Amino acid sequence: MNPNRNPANWFEIYVQDMDRAKAFYQRTFQVTLDRHENPDLEIWAFPMQKEGPGCGGALVKMSGKDSGIGGRIIYFACDDCVVEAERAVKNGGRIERPKFSIGQYGFISFVLDTEGNMIGLHSMQ
Repeated sequence: MNPNRNPANWFEIYVQDMDRAKAFYQRTFQVTLDRHENPDLEIWAFPMQKEGPGCGGALVKMSGKDSGIGGRIIYFACDDCVVEAERAVKNGGRIERPKFSIGQYGFISFVLDTEGNMIGLHSMQ
């Protein structure tokens, strides 16, 4: 993790019915969500400013990931998510899904911590 960045850089809210979820969030927060192209999952991102404070996030429909309580993942920014995933294993965690491409948005990996919480690791390489 780069000490010059905030630790979290993305969030995902998992959904089962994307049309229903998009309508809820767009109407509740009076925003328009943008489609992020990805062949493996459906992603609709909230408006964000890359140089602004805080982090961006999206609604995601992904096979094998339920919505409901616990239906979100916090992503930690990494230079290469393989490094932190390997460290997680050495410290009692488990790699749930090894590094994989999310296209032009870089790479992610899912790790379970020692308490059973799933976290995401994100890197551009």
